[in-house]
This record gives sequence, structure tokens and C-alpha cells, in this order.
Amino acid sequence: MIKRIAQTAGFTGLLAALLLTLLQSFWVAPLILQAETYEKAPATEIHEHAEGAMAGHTHDAEAWEPEDGWQRVLSTTGGNLVVAVGFALMLAGLYTLRAPTRTSQGLLWGLAGYATFVLAPTLGLPPELPGTAAADLAQRQIWWIGTAASTAVGIALIVFGKNWLLKILGVAILAVPHVIGAPQPEVHSMLAPEALEAQFKIASQLTNVAFWLALGLISAWLFRRKSEGQYHA
Repeated sequence: MIKRIAQTAGFTGLLAALLLTLLQSFWVAPLILQAETYEKAPATEIHEHAEGAMAGHTHDAEAWEPEDGWQRVLSTTGGNLVVAVGFALMLAGLYTLRAPTRTSQGLLWGLAGYATFVLAPTLGLPPELPGTAAADLAQRQIWWIGTAASTAVGIALIVFGKNWLLKILGVAILAVPHVIGAPQPEVHSMLAPEALEAQFKIASQLTNVAFWLALGLISAWLFRRKSEGQYHA
């Protein structure tokens, strides 16, 4: 069982990470690079705008950053691989409790993962381009973790709850972090144009949808394939 989980997670994570990196390289990364030109633009052009944005956005000039090109792609791929394998391990572990009877059910698991780890958190903390004001990092992390946890519990109660009381409780749990509200910066400001920010949000959401659907579909296919192979052995 452990071997099946590890093999499923490893192959799924690798394929999903490569897909995510490819989508990010052609769609998301160019928007980030464009936003960085505003962040590094001469102060004479955006001085007043920058003061408002940087009030909530700190930047360590001495921190190492990968250079544009192969360093950035390699760094992104490595990060995506770690995240993808971690999420694939989670899915494979869940399959041991409720195995998918059809490969297509992996799409539903993928959508649940997207709702839990992307959609729900970004309702309060949308993806940000460089140069965007942000609230305290620790507060954002706490809210993000709480939102993901409550979303996971809420979805589980709605889908697997045996009666309507549990399903209603699941809906209430889903709403809790959004009623509390995500931490916000004192001043909402950004250096990049609003149009670029809107493109970035759409690109981030769609690439994550593709990533999670691939993660769910591939993991379900591999898990069922390993399971069938075990039975035939």
C-alpha cells in the first residue's frame, strides 16, 4: 500500500509539476516580469504611487533571486515539483480511504483540491503581482491555513455527510473564514496597472485549475492501475 501511494504520488507530481511550469512559463511568468518593470521603474514616474504601495510591501534588496531564463525556470520547476508531489501524496492517501471507482472521479477530487487550496483562499487573498501592498505575512499565512482547513472540512461534510444537519454545518464552516475576513493592508495600492493585475488573477486561477484537474485525473488513473495490477498479480 505504501509503495502504491509513493509511486502514484511520484509520477503524478512530476507530470502535474511539468504541466504547471509550462503554463506558468508561457502565461503567468510574462505578466510577473512585466509587473517587475513597474516595480523597478524610475521613481520620478511613479513616486507617489510607489510610496502608497511600498507602505505595505517590503523588499529585501540583498535577498537572492534567480536570474531570468534557465535559473528562474529551474527554480520554478523545483518548487512546483515539491508542491505537486505533496498534494499528490495527500490525494493518494485519501484514495486508500475512498478509492475512485472510475478514473474520471479524479476530476472531482481535483476540483475539491482547487476549491480548498486555491479558490477559497484567493477570495480573501487574491494572487498579487510584485509591487502590490500586502498585510502582515504571518497574519496572511494564519488566515490562509485556517481557510484551507475549514474549506476541506466543509466540503467533506457536504459531500459525505449522512444527513442534512451535517451538510448545513459544512456550509457554515465554509463561510466562517470569509465572515471573519482576510487581513488587509492599511493602504491598498499597487504599482502595476489594474488591467495587468486582472490578467494575472485570471491566469493564476486558470493555471491552477488545469494543475489540479491534471493532479486528480492522473493520480486516480495511476492509483486504479496499480490497484488492478495488484489484484491480477
